[in-house]
Amino acid sequence: KPTEEELMEACVLACQKAVEAGLTSVHWIIDSPTEIGVIQRLRAQNKLPLRVYILIPVEFLDDLIKLDFHTGFGDNMVKIGCIKILADGSLGARTAALNQPYSDQTQTKGMLLYTSEELNRLVITAHKADFQLAIHAIGDHAVEIVVNALEEALSKVPRKNHRHRIEHASVLNEKTIRQMRKLDLTASVQPHFVVSDFWVSERVGKERARWVYPFKTLMKEGVVVAGGSDCPVEPINPLLGIQAAVARRVFPEERISVDEALRVYTINAAYASFEDDVKGSIEAGKLADLVVLPENPLTVKPDKIRDIEVKMTVVGGKIVYAGS
Repeated sequence: KPTEEELMEACVLACQKAVEAGLTSVHWIIDSPTEIGVIQRLRAQNKLPLRVYILIPVEFLDDLIKLDFHTGFGDNMVKIGCIKILADGSLGARTAALNQPYSDQTQTKGMLLYTSEELNRLVITAHKADFQLAIHAIGDHAVEIVVNALEEALSKVPRKNHRHRIEHASVLNEKTIRQMRKLDLTASVQPHFVVSDFWVSERVGKERARWVYPFKTLMKEGVVVAGGSDCPVEPINPLLGIQAAVARRVFPEERISVDEALRVYTINAAYASFEDDVKGSIEAGKLADLVVLPENPLTVKPDKIRDIEVKMTVVGGKIVYAGS
């Protein structure tokens, strides 16, 4: 474990890398409560250059409930966000929970990290305590189990505008997508996976691969799609994710337009943290958070979007990064 000073140093560097990539806000998954203290120290010392929406692992849920915290506690600079739950593993390690065996390793279907009963209990506890949930679910079996748990929680304790999120929501099907829309769940996706997971058709077979990262279908069905990086697993630069979403070669029917991709990374990402009323678009009355680019992503060739360099990042009207 790093010392608090080492953590401070790492967080300063991470924030610098984020603003250099044009980010004005991050959804930051902490590793321990110490990290919240570090974020607050950075802010007190005027070393926090961007806004932070904190995602907290579910093992700290009981402590948060005792402290009477909830989603939204804080202000526009630092705010308590979601309770993060891991429901399964990854496609890369063949630990994402699938309904049917892996095509390239037929003796396994992956793994769930909780039984349905355990997951239902955690979900209802967080939901009742007025927390937003961000549940990592990659395989189609995991996504179904998570959607069912959220449906049960919402039926027991109805709550409008809950904005519960499924993180990744990688392997889907038409029925699950419709269920997500019915429950107003947000798909928190990482489009750069389309590039990184080039082997996905071998891993799950072509039939299922058609339903891996189906961004266009999710949008057509009315599901809010919010974009992120999954950094440090994937690169932090949002322009790489935007290019991956608009220039995908495999299953091109799931490509989205540049305008849609920009929305995924701006107003939709702000929606995923209940902040679309104050940020996510440049308009009067909203926070002055914006990025200056030397070229227009809407007019450059789709496969050249990744080459656009950030010239300036502004948070709250203050320049926090200026490129050469």
